[in-house]
Amino acid sequence: MINSTPKIRCIANTLTYSSIKRFSLFVYHFNYGEGVKDLNVNNSATTCIHGVHTAPKKIGPIASKIIPAVGYSFPDLDSAVDTVSGKVNGNFYGRYGNPTTQTLQSKIAILEHGEASLGVSSGMAAISSALLTFLQKDDHVICTKDVYGGSYKFLTNIAPRYGITTDFVDCTDIFAVEKVIRRNTKVLYIETPSNPCLTILDIGMLSELAHSYGLKVIIDNTFMTPILQRPLDLGADIVVHSATKYLNGHGDVIAGFIVGDAESIDTMNKKMVGDLGQVQNAWDSFLIDRGLKTLGVRMKQHCQSSMKVAEFLEQHPCIERVYYPGLTSHPQHLLAKKQMKDMGGIVSFELKGGYEEARRFINALKLAMISFSLGDPETLVQHPATMTHASVPLEEKLKCNITDRLVRISIGLEDAEDIILDIEQALSKV
Repeated sequence: MINSTPKIRCIANTLTYSSIKRFSLFVYHFNYGEGVKDLNVNNSATTCIHGVHTAPKKIGPIASKIIPAVGYSFPDLDSAVDTVSGKVNGNFYGRYGNPTTQTLQSKIAILEHGEASLGVSSGMAAISSALLTFLQKDDHVICTKDVYGGSYKFLTNIAPRYGITTDFVDCTDIFAVEKVIRRNTKVLYIETPSNPCLTILDIGMLSELAHSYGLKVIIDNTFMTPILQRPLDLGADIVVHSATKYLNGHGDVIAGFIVGDAESIDTMNKKMVGDLGQVQNAWDSFLIDRGLKTLGVRMKQHCQSSMKVAEFLEQHPCIERVYYPGLTSHPQHLLAKKQMKDMGGIVSFELKGGYEEARRFINALKLAMISFSLGDPETLVQHPATMTHASVPLEEKLKCNITDRLVRISIGLEDAEDIILDIEQALSKV
């Protein structure tokens, strides 16, 4: 721990900083990306469909192009050398750039209000590459205690092999976070809402604390998507996504994204993702771009149905506790309303009883499908303690309320009434 006066305070110039950042992003995309040049489009759902609206009006095929190229030819050797060295911009090999993926990357960056984004082969590729870009031997990470099982496994299994250590902390307690900061701490890694108990963390406050010690803030925004939450606007440095989930939204792609400042993303592309071969292929990029066009309406439906399901569960006699930030009973309900546009498509809850009751309920569902994933059109149910968080030690799971009676449901796009009927008949079997 670093002994110092707590640096937890409000920054008087937050609005000024935010204004400068928004203006700089506009200038960046206008000049270097594909910024909004001739039409003032600020609606996220519109951006999901059109990307950016540029002059002249788009003529020709409406669907995105698929360019599955591995290699690129050059008019002469000098041109090839200049491209590989970075002297001139351009693609030279599929591991370091693809036109189809680059078009999608530009759209994702604009949606998240970042300077640039990088498409990768999975959500875990996004998480691991983002972390390893800022970490090396003998460095230290602070991670929220209730985190996705894959992230926990990476930080406790793979990262220690390279001399990287991690403290898992209750990040709802800002003093607890500051207490574990060391001189070699380089990254604060969080997800909000958390998986699976939907803990909401104050992105602005945590980012301010982290930056006062020179830490990078990396946030997993998979559950929210840029439709519902933009961590970069709230102070985060890097955002990661499992595009496998809501961004693609159809359960037929494994992919991820990293979003942030142009320099960091360029470094990740040239010195991490490309070298490790964690690239996103053109076909997957095409499918994600197609899925992204309905993200706005999908997230609206996911949220509306989830609220109805959460309200139904909260009054059911078989349910001990419901975890959903849209409920006033959620401990961070007011914070959720402050930093999120809506409450998301995941509902977790504890049944009265234990594992046997959870098992009977899950097995009795007829419409909902048992699956590790989430964010699909279909309603998906899973048992976190034995599925997504199976690799987490029992003691650590209990600290995060991941008990044998906990169930997580990813609410699909079916009619909410049908989802509730299915849950109701399954609860009658418990």
